Amino acid sequence: MQLSEVPKLNHLNSNNFFLLCGPCAIEGEDMALRIAEKVVSITEKLKIPYVFKGSFKKANRSRIDSFTGIGDEKALKILQKVSQTFDIPTVTDIHEISDAAMAAEYVDVLQIPAFLVRQTDLVVAAAETGKVVNLKKGQFMSPEAMKHAVQKVKDTGNTKAWITDRGTMFGYQDMIVDFRGIPTMRQYAPTVLDVTHSLQQPNQSVGVTGGRPEMIETIARAGVVNHVDGLFIETHFDPANAKSDGANMLHLDNLEKLLTNLVAIRKTVNNL
Repeated sequence: MQLSEVPKLNHLNSNNFFLLCGPCAIEGEDMALRIAEKVVSITEKLKIPYVFKGSFKKANRSRIDSFTGIGDEKALKILQKVSQTFDIPTVTDIHEISDAAMAAEYVDVLQIPAFLVRQTDLVVAAAETGKVVNLKKGQFMSPEAMKHAVQKVKDTGNTKAWITDRGTMFGYQDMIVDFRGIPTMRQYAPTVLDVTHSLQQPNQSVGVTGGRPEMIETIARAGVVNHVDGLFIETHFDPANAKSDGANMLHLDNLEKLLTNLVAIRKTVNNL
């Protein structure tokens, strides 16, 4: 697909990577607008095509008492307001077939979570909305297997698919990124590197996923060097108190320096 098919996506001639960035979950309107405003300011300065990311609900939690959302329609309306306020596209993940048509009324990109990317009916329901479908590679899947997920989207007549690598399980409580998978998956669709989820440390005994946010720049740099099309970075102005995935999110104050460095690397790579 062409990035020009994504509504409201700017800076398509900058030859930069595109960016999916925002909080893990929508916790409220003020926090979403505050994060979006900051990221828009940075990406405008650096001419990075930007899609605001926020989950309208979190269905894949370790514990039943984990935060799952503020209400489906309420969160989706906040995503819509972010899009309208800043004139940018938005992405959210869906977990059930019925989510697809509902979320498609409010956002521009539907994301299939890594644990669910083999669920044919869910992938097809997302594709049939006509929206861009961002397919997150399962932690248990090979890069080559993602060809079949992309084909499910295409078989509906929708050619607008992305693949996002979010790391591969390494034992029970760690993730690794196999950068050999990037050129493989780019043969099938534009490929995004989910930097922050790749640094999760799942299956902790307390039932809350850990992470290694100090490695964010290391992983992101390697992705840019290896020609990834897009980056996925979750960010928050108070990760320690975020209601979801705070352990691996980037502090919002650190985003501009990171992206400035990555854009410089991208320019160097483009000239090689």
